[in-house]
Amino acid sequence: MTTFEIMKKTHFVVVTIFFLIYLIKTILLLANKKENLLSFSKKIKVLEMIVSFLFLGTGIYLMFDSQITPMLIIKISIVFLSIPLAIVGFKKGNKGLAALSFLLILAAFALGEMNKNKKAVISDKATNADGSINAREIYTSNCVACHGDDGKRGLAGASDLTATQLSNDSIASIVINGRNTMTKISGITPEQASAVAQYVNENIKGK
Repeated sequence: MTTFEIMKKTHFVVVTIFFLIYLIKTILLLANKKENLLSFSKKIKVLEMIVSFLFLGTGIYLMFDSQITPMLIIKISIVFLSIPLAIVGFKKGNKGLAALSFLLILAAFALGEMNKNKKAVISDKATNADGSINAREIYTSNCVACHGDDGKRGLAGASDLTATQLSNDSIASIVINGRNTMTKISGITPEQASAVAQYVNENIKGK
């Protein structure tokens, strides 16, 4: 497992815990259970600090190792907006601010899941009308973000595909299994991976 994949899994776990903590705190505040809220907050104070630190730390790492998209910018903005609202809301017992903060956290979580699921799907356009594999479409949907249309973009440590010395089999293996910061293309078949590898070697390498 690569460092990038470890960070992604860690980020998902800490975000989930963070979300559950604020769900419980918001419910207690809205239900006027101030003593229960105070007791709960004291018990999980250290855990909340650790989770918050890991939340921001892994998030920043993934941000610098990912393509900066409008959705990512929106997600980051929502998270940073929710933090001061949560601090003020729970400190002053303001139900409106606390609820708004939780809804923003929920929205950021949902955006992350939507983006992840979107990336995990191989488009129907990956198959041509005659049943053959549309390797260019698969490359465009899954590889252009980091490698670029010309193979030279180099985002998040992506290799310059114009200078690759890898064989079709080696490239196909990386597409299926991932390597270093490059995650595998979920849902891709060996035949599709081979077609992408052939596309890279025939249409991008040496250009």
